[in-house]
Amino acid sequence: METVRRRRIVDVLYGFYLLSHPVPVLFHTIAVTGFALVAAWPHFNWSVIVLVIAAHVAMQLSIAMLNDYCDRRLDTLSKKKKAIPLGLVRSREVLIVGLLLIAVMVLLLLPLNPLALLVSCLYLVLGQSYNIGLKSTPLSGVVFALAIPLIPLYAFLGVGHVLPVILWLVPVAALLGVALNLANALADIEEDSANGARTLAVVLGVRGVYITCPLLIIFSIILIGILTLTHVILAQTQLVLATLVITGLMTVVLLLFFHIESLIKAGKHYFYVVVLTCILLAAGWLIGVLI
Repeated sequence: METVRRRRIVDVLYGFYLLSHPVPVLFHTIAVTGFALVAAWPHFNWSVIVLVIAAHVAMQLSIAMLNDYCDRRLDTLSKKKKAIPLGLVRSREVLIVGLLLIAVMVLLLLPLNPLALLVSCLYLVLGQSYNIGLKSTPLSGVVFALAIPLIPLYAFLGVGHVLPVILWLVPVAALLGVALNLANALADIEEDSANGARTLAVVLGVRGVYITCPLLIIFSIILIGILTLTHVILAQTQLVLATLVITGLMTVVLLLFFHIESLIKAGKHYFYVVVLTCILLAAGWLIGVLI
């Protein structure tokens, strides 16, 4: 049940701020912005770039808010500091705003390449299927593996500049997507296990996540290195190799500075390092290809 209380405008605004999951959405915004700028280089059509970014942000906000809407009953029992259990925002309001954001996404994308709208809708379906129930199953990792590669594809389609490298980015982004899923689920692994959720992180356990996350990033680094050194994808070799070295060192940080015993407690910080590593790896590679 939601708490009944007199609400002020500032309460409602703060509630929607919490519902927006600002840090994860910020990372998604940085990622799609980076990909859109790289895709548009060196001829920037700023009106198109703004539409691409704004539409993706609207979609991510919809997924974030409807995630809390779908979890509202469980959150009332175990996460009482969230916006809906606190009574800052009513569940009906969350549902309405979440659906309106989907409409905003579609309207913003109508002037652009229809394929960008198609890819964005596919991402939306994956995100909402995650909300509806897949996040409580091992398929949560599959959803991320399928969804993350769609971000660069969407950005390139949105600005109307698709390159062969995007096809190779799909397996790299799939590996990174699973790593992101595991890192994101780490902070809630004990609670998910107690509630009977069988997420991929729960199935692997803390030790499995600790080993698998860096391995997936390392596999991505190796794949990019092979594609670069064999000239399957033509790129500025020195720039790409510098990116691989930096992200390799960041992966070592995951292993040396985070320990299994304290990994759950450091869950969010661990997730942020994983996100930054993945963004730097993908962006550095693409910049090396395009310049």
